[in-house]
Amino acid sequence: MDQPDMTDRERESEEPDSASREQEVTGGEAAAVAAADAADPLARDIEAILFISPEPVSLEVLAEVTGVEDDELALAVESVRDRFSGDASGIVFTEVAGGYTLRTHDRALPSVERFCQRPADYSLSAAAMETLAIVAYLQPISRPEIARIRGISADTVVSNLLEKGLLEESGRNRDTGAVRYRTTRAFEKLFGLADIAGLPAVEGFDATPQDVEELRQKLHLAADKRQ
Repeated sequence: MDQPDMTDRERESEEPDSASREQEVTGGEAAAVAAADAADPLARDIEAILFISPEPVSLEVLAEVTGVEDDELALAVESVRDRFSGDASGIVFTEVAGGYTLRTHDRALPSVERFCQRPADYSLSAAAMETLAIVAYLQPISRPEIARIRGISADTVVSNLLEKGLLEESGRNRDTGAVRYRTTRAFEKLFGLADIAGLPAVEGFDATPQDVEELRQKLHLAADKRQ
């Protein structure tokens, strides 16, 4: 004799509740997403710190600057490690000298070396040209002196010229202690000079050593008055 069909209620009692299963999966996924979201900002910050640091950064330093410690910090560090694992990225996460660092992938080194061997970019703004002229004719000269002549801060321009290798440090001012700067061989090469003595004379101002010293004294007096 055939068994009677199961009622809908009986089938529902034997089958797992699909809504419950969905809720369990959704809840688990939500927890995973929440954990990932919590770790991402910290991992992002750690990645940025390692990117700008010229030296390996220890776990202790990372804890100090992020304000996070123990498991949460370790999880974020591992997240950064995972981001740069494999060959997909040109950057490699490395643990060395008791700290962590980001370095160039070995397989990318040939291209990186060719890039670094390209001629330096010496494109110069009007402000940079003006600053170079001041340094070339009055060197060695300090940033405050350059700023007084230009009438505007020289910090950014001088830093860019130092980075390009067109200026270099040349001792300190005996009175103020400010670092002085002079032009480099790269400057002379860029402007086709055998040496700095090959600079053309300034029209209407054929500066003698005495003229230069008098101008420097005036600059010192102006600096003293502003202090």
